[in-house]
Amino acid sequence: MQSKARITAIGTYVPENRLTNEDLEKIVETSDEWIVQRTGIRERRITSENEFASTLAFKAIENLVEQYQKDITDIDLILVATTTPDYAFPSVACQIQEHFNIKEVGALDLHAACAGFTYGLHVANGLITSGLHRKILFITTEALSKVTDYTDRTTCILFGDGAAAVLIEKGEEMPSFIASHIGTNGAGGKNLYLTNLSTSMHGSPLSTSGKIVQNGREVYKWASRTLPTGIEELLQQAKMRLDEIDWFVPHSANLRMIESICERSGISLEKTLTSVEYMGNTSAVSIPLALQLGINEGKLTNGDTLLIYGFGGGLTHAGLIIKWCVE
Repeated sequence: MQSKARITAIGTYVPENRLTNEDLEKIVETSDEWIVQRTGIRERRITSENEFASTLAFKAIENLVEQYQKDITDIDLILVATTTPDYAFPSVACQIQEHFNIKEVGALDLHAACAGFTYGLHVANGLITSGLHRKILFITTEALSKVTDYTDRTTCILFGDGAAAVLIEKGEEMPSFIASHIGTNGAGGKNLYLTNLSTSMHGSPLSTSGKIVQNGREVYKWASRTLPTGIEELLQQAKMRLDEIDWFVPHSANLRMIESICERSGISLEKTLTSVEYMGNTSAVSIPLALQLGINEGKLTNGDTLLIYGFGGGLTHAGLIIKWCVE
């Protein structure tokens, strides 16, 4: 189905608090050299005690409105992707509705872990293209530091906090969405999880610390195999060549993982936008943070064609080819 939806604005926010590699050296047995060599991360932003996913989301929306002078009082759906909501319920989307006093609007959270941004865009495009909605405010927000185990040197070096918001509106003349591809490998869920009500998976017991648990080696292997195939599927669907893509924007999980994916897919790192070096792995927020950095640095401009790809817990993955044209 031909898309009838367009991304018209973006806003982002990261907390003021910085957690550098030098700070982590004082917490666990690690070093700046070891972290940079294995992940490419130098620092990450983390929430204060009184900052949560909702408060980060509020700031990202305010940034969107300020940058693009957009009216959000007439949106007809608030869609949020997060793995770290303030509460099981009410949802972050409902908190946004209350905070901005938006009348007569639907509100829901979706959960696709680090693929949340690309899954959310896929859903928003479908809802608008089908005619069910005409103006959707979509937010990704993560407070991962609150569920990070700072005694585990393999995971605590990775995660940071932040939020982003995009506005997706009906736009038949200049639609943003060209192609999409989604997939799941539920059998790999045991390699990246955060427990909730159940304490076992596939009959095996899980850590019940309330913190993120990751088998980084297995997630790395899965992503390095899965994304090149998904990228090829997207290009075939769009009837495009790789050299017609201006920017590749993958989930900023780990710079070494991104390098592996680029090498296997034939994508130049010079044509890749990331946010991992100074933001860390911000899960569903990493792609829009990379987009905003690209705008700020004068790299990403209207008319560019992007291949964006999210992947992570679930194990879920989703990629899209979009035309960037905000206003």
